[in-house]
Amino acid sequence: MPEWGELSAMLLMGLVGTAHCIGMCGPLVAILPSENGAIRVHLAYNLGRITMYTLVGALLGALGGGLQSLGSTGESLAWVARLQLMMSLLAAALLIVLGLARIGLIREPSWMSVASPTMIPGFRQIHTAAINRRRIPMIYAFGVFMGLLPCGLSYAAFSRAVAAQSLFEGAALVGVFGLGTLPGLLLVGTGLAPFMNRTRTLSNALSGLLMIGMSLSLILDLLLTTI
Repeated sequence: MPEWGELSAMLLMGLVGTAHCIGMCGPLVAILPSENGAIRVHLAYNLGRITMYTLVGALLGALGGGLQSLGSTGESLAWVARLQLMMSLLAAALLIVLGLARIGLIREPSWMSVASPTMIPGFRQIHTAAINRRRIPMIYAFGVFMGLLPCGLSYAAFSRAVAAQSLFEGAALVGVFGLGTLPGLLLVGTGLAPFMNRTRTLSNALSGLLMIGMSLSLILDLLLTTI
């Protein structure tokens, strides 16, 4: 079970990243049906997106938990411990890089564009069906695909899940982050969305600082456990 402080940090990162979410995902979300049942449509889309976030977090957390279990049984304890350390350091390094990119001190890594949902078989069909047929299951499926949209914020959440120690911890950390992004994307199409876009610079700075803070916390935990 992740600590409340970690869950709060992930939730806050999602909340303060609201303006970034609107700026990046807003045009995609704005094309969703917005007549009768608009709230249901946007809730279905966001539930799909958060579902994918949680699944990715669970997979990454299960990987970390599996390594920890191997180490606890004494099977190849040395290499398991080294691999766990490397994964945690990689997660911390990614958080720092993405945090600095969010603040604007460095460019966002170009490799992020590789993980595009459009590369997934069936994405275009789901996208077309969601827009044209306007059925809730299709809207939900579209949200699931969009959970893989290359995004510094979600990648930062995934990076933190790499250092998780169980399936549940990874799912909880990234799922809570996804819930933090929910209010911002529900504002798309309302009169508040343009206002949130104007706060994007501040939003990016705050979320970047949170990423760096989580990275430093992770490094400190590693130091305390290895000393």
